[in-house]
This record gives sequence, C-alpha cells and structure tokens, in this order.
Amino acid sequence: MNIGKFSVIGPLGNGANSSVLQIRRVEDAKAYALKVVPIAEEEDKKFLEQAKHEFEIGQKLDHRHLLKVHAYEEVRAWFFGKVVKVHLLLEFVNGKPMHEQRLSLSQKVQAFRMIADGLVHMHKKDIFHADLKPDNVMIGAGGVLKIIDFGLAQVRGEGAMRIQGTPEYLAPETAKGKIINERTDIYNFGATMYATLTGKPLMPWVNSGGEMIKATTWQKYYKPVQEVIKGLPEELSKLVGACTSIDANQRPERVTAVQNVLSQLEDKLVTSTEMSLEGLE
Repeated sequence: MNIGKFSVIGPLGNGANSSVLQIRRVEDAKAYALKVVPIAEEEDKKFLEQAKHEFEIGQKLDHRHLLKVHAYEEVRAWFFGKVVKVHLLLEFVNGKPMHEQRLSLSQKVQAFRMIADGLVHMHKKDIFHADLKPDNVMIGAGGVLKIIDFGLAQVRGEGAMRIQGTPEYLAPETAKGKIINERTDIYNFGATMYATLTGKPLMPWVNSGGEMIKATTWQKYYKPVQEVIKGLPEELSKLVGACTSIDANQRPERVTAVQNVLSQLEDKLVTSTEMSLEGLE
C-alpha cells in the first residue's frame, strides 16, 4: 500500500483519535512515522485543529531530544472538498515508550537528563509541553531519546481553554485553574520520574462531574519516592520530591536547575559497571 510518495510498512500504534504508521519514502527508503487523524464528524474538527497546532509547534522546535515534525497535510473528499483526514509526517524512532523499557538506575537518570535537555529547549522557545509522561518519551536503539506529542503544547501567553493533560501527571494548579507554565511542566516531569522509578503513578485521580479532581487529599495519598523504592541516591529523591511539590513555589523555578542536578548525578552513576543508554539494542 502506498500513500503518495511513501509505502506503508505497518502500524506503530493508536491514540485516542489517531493511528500511527511506519512508512518509507520510495525514492530513498528513508523511514518516517505518519500520524493519521480521521475527521469524520463535526466534533472531530477539534482534532484537526490539534493536529495543525502540533505541526506549528513542531516547526518552532529543533533539538535532538524532541521529535521532528516534518509536514502537515489535509486530505479532502474528491466531491465536496471536505477534510476527511489529516496526515502528520513525523521522525521515525525505532524504539518503545520509556515505561516499556527495562532500564538500570543509571540509564533512567541519563534518560531524565535528556528529557530535561529537551524541555530546556522548549522553554527557551516559550513553549510548554503540558502532557509530559512516560508514554510521551520514546527510547530507541543506541540511546536515542525523543519527547513526542506536542498536540497539547502551549505557547507562553496563549491561555489554555480547557484542562489539558493526563490526570495522573497533571499539576494541581493545572487541574484547578488551567494554569500551564514552567512549573507545571516541572511537575509533569517530576511525576514522570516518579512513575519511571517506582513503576506506579504519583497520585490516584478520578473523573467526577466532568472535572479532574484528586481522589482524596494529596497529603493522605502522597508517598515520597524514597519510601516506595529503597536505595535511591539522596539527590535524586530530593529532586523528585521538589519537582512534585503540591505548592508550585516550592518547585524549581526553571528546568535548568533540574538539568544541573541530573547532570551531576549522571556523572556519578555512569561508570564502567553501569550500562549507559547507548548500550540498548
């Protein structure tokens, strides 16, 4: 099966309102990923706008740990000219989401530092990811790491129109007041580190009356990462705790502060006895 100048290799996965295919450009056999977003009903137009937004955000970014968004295409019905689906041409990563990888502690810290590198670039461009989670971090052979999915990303000054993100990773102020900024991304990042280290989400959440709320008080359910998994370096435990503070003012102000701690810890952990991410096949 061909789509324009590309041949379809096979499916890569499905989202809530999209599917992703691995494709190959016929002229040079270069691999890409193609996100296909069907627009069947009137209410699907929000997915069209989200795909267009993801493309526009992707064009502003250029970093080795951020997935490259190459092109956007609207496919129209031949008779009425109505948009029936959207194609997003994406960089192909031959790997799996971070939560599906078996990583040593040093490899996890390396991955966290790479994520921080990508977020620093986004924030310098005044862009907040707004949906960082282990599902949205791909790790491939040779230690390639890419933050993916910019569909919910926000540009500074453009207020969120609705609560966005994945409930288990939302900052409290995002859920309550639709706030998205550096510190809400840092909370998402802290919750991602917590889940990657412990194998379980930071907090239980429920959906009640159409609004995301915590299942009960944060204080009752929160368990510091060092109580869930023993033997973590103190610097890492403190960092995860600071990033996931319920009080935004207690979190690091910038991702560069998180990046610095992770870089120092990475230097300590990556030794001849600890495999680096580059050792992944």
